[in-house]
Amino acid sequence: MKKEGDLSKRLAPINLKLIIVGVVVIAIGFLLMALGESSTETHFAEDIFSFRRIVVAPLIVFFGFVSLVFAILYTPKQK
Repeated sequence: MKKEGDLSKRLAPINLKLIIVGVVVIAIGFLLMALGESSTETHFAEDIFSFRRIVVAPLIVFFGFVSLVFAILYTPKQK
């Protein structure tokens, strides 16, 4: 026996697609932070202070997390 309330608690397929997009955006942001030249014991890489690692990548990660919240809370219109 299924109750009508049980159906409303599930995520719609559009929600799942939006969640996947959000996770991919977060992964891209972390990759932008991690990839690039790294420092060693004998060489200091100035790239760790680059605009991409300090500003762009954290903003991408932030928007990814915001999109995850939106994807979970989004309710598709009933037809």
